[in-house]
Amino acid sequence: MVAKKVAPFLIFISLIATGCSAPLTTRERAAVIGGLGGAAVGGAIGAATGHPGAGAAIGGATGLLGGALIGDDMQRREYHDRYYRR
Repeated sequence: MVAKKVAPFLIFISLIATGCSAPLTTRERAAVIGGLGGAAVGGAIGAATGHPGAGAAIGGATGLLGGALIGDDMQRREYHDRYYRR
């Protein structure tokens, strides 16, 4: 029974891990970190209130958005430093 639940998850993770042919940009790394962190915190808060799935989904989406915005700013600064501050 457990194998039926774990197998699709492992397939999904392996497809994501092998699907990235190029290194992630700063924006993408920050979005992933924010999404995972937000899902973890949201799941913990949701578990305390009795809705761990909803908490993880809301936390993941919020963390993804926040991480992408912060990563975008970081990437913009890297670009500016690389091309304008020689």
